[in-house]
Amino acid sequence: MRSVDRSFDDLFRGISIVPIQFVNERKSWQGSTLTFSISARMGFISTPMSGTIEVTDRDITIDADLGLFERLIPSTKARESITSRIRGLLT
Repeated sequence: MRSVDRSFDDLFRGISIVPIQFVNERKSWQGSTLTFSISARMGFISTPMSGTIEVTDRDITIDADLGLFERLIPSTKARESITSRIRGLLT
């Protein structure tokens, strides 16, 4: 849980080739589940993103609504990128 909390800021970076700026970050823990909301800006486009990250002894489960970026970034690419980032941040 501490690693996820420390690494949260870097979690969504690198989802795509296009530079994205993250603002208005909010996060809170309830037990082993982190609930978050954040706004992502790409140029003049801004969209809210939200979701949860559940941490267990063996798994990390991320459920995220990427807002408008879900239309711009294929879900498989976002999933692969976030999975790769999590593995890199936690090792």
